[in-house]
Amino acid sequence: MKFALRPSAVRPSAVRPSGTRFPSLLAIPASLLLSLTVPAAPQHVFFGTGGPGAKGIYRAVFDDETGTLGPADLAAEVGSPGFLALHPNGRVLYAAANGPTGPGAVAYSLAADGTLTLLDSEPTGDGGAAHIAVHPSGKFLLTAQYGGGSTAFFPLDDTGALGPATVHEHEGGSKVVKDRQDSPHPHWCGFSPDGRFALVPDLGMDGIVIYKIDPDAPSITRHGFAASVPGGGPRHMRFSPDGSHIYLLNELSLSVTVFAWNAETGTAERLTTTPTLSEETKAGETHNSGAEIVVHPDGRFVYSSNRGHDSVTAFRTRDAGAALDVIQVQPVRGAFPRNIALHPEGRWLLAAGADSHTVAVHAVDQTSGRLTYRTKGIIHVPAPICILFAR
Repeated sequence: MKFALRPSAVRPSAVRPSGTRFPSLLAIPASLLLSLTVPAAPQHVFFGTGGPGAKGIYRAVFDDETGTLGPADLAAEVGSPGFLALHPNGRVLYAAANGPTGPGAVAYSLAADGTLTLLDSEPTGDGGAAHIAVHPSGKFLLTAQYGGGSTAFFPLDDTGALGPATVHEHEGGSKVVKDRQDSPHPHWCGFSPDGRFALVPDLGMDGIVIYKIDPDAPSITRHGFAASVPGGGPRHMRFSPDGSHIYLLNELSLSVTVFAWNAETGTAERLTTTPTLSEETKAGETHNSGAEIVVHPDGRFVYSSNRGHDSVTAFRTRDAGAALDVIQVQPVRGAFPRNIALHPEGRWLLAAGADSHTVAVHAVDQTSGRLTYRTKGIIHVPAPICILFAR
């Protein structure tokens, strides 16, 4: 944010010792006044990684105006920090990683200059985590264990440090897709906009496990289940900005299912499902799967990434958010995009190519929602699988 000097900052009648008066600030040309500003704080972007050549969490500086990413450097050395999350106070960063205490959650103090300092770590108690999310209260965080089939609850103290985990096991499996849905596979975790419920899409169960949150304990208890399309393989999800709808990305069927969310009862009603790619397109690749989904801040557009096809599908919402129409399929300029992220203002979309070791920048047209690759907008990041904006 930029702050212009106020006219009252210099009195028009101020006089130098020589007797020469300063000119009135009101008489200074506007172009000069604009130059008398405090520079905006740098927009730090952190990258979670996992794969050959990756050493931990990487960091780059992003120019909001030009959409330019600076070179990425290693911010913290740690094993396979796949997904990252930020504390609501903006001063602690968490990673689902193989930390000093084993597979679990690792906490770092985050300085204003983007420096990370290890705070502490705690194991999940059920193997490695596929995703991590901090509750808006800052009192606890959750991780989703794909392999273990569980959700882990970590209390946080006033400094953001982690307490021991409590593991909540998922049960069942839709068994629609052989070898992928024989058992539960939680893949993402997050919270309803009012913070009253936690939601965990489970690829093996073909639906979303819903937990009720007790903010005083704090703790979570199983509340309900929202079934998705059979064989879809739920991976990640996002709420619409007004909290009325859920957009669930199905990894196996490459589709997005829209649910109507009832904030009072903590229940979700399945409405529509839209493919991210045509059947003809999917048939032309040896491997295709959905990976990430994000929603534009104004709620008009939704984006999902397609691994194998190496693209981002752009959707326009209609019927007050209850349905989606595909408006574009944009190449990511990279390979195997496990993650995409929108700039907080929705002006830019970053796409991480896990196999190409790249992150590419795309401009978002604020009227149409379409993406345009920013020429020469690619930087090198070893095996990137998560992108986190943090200011």
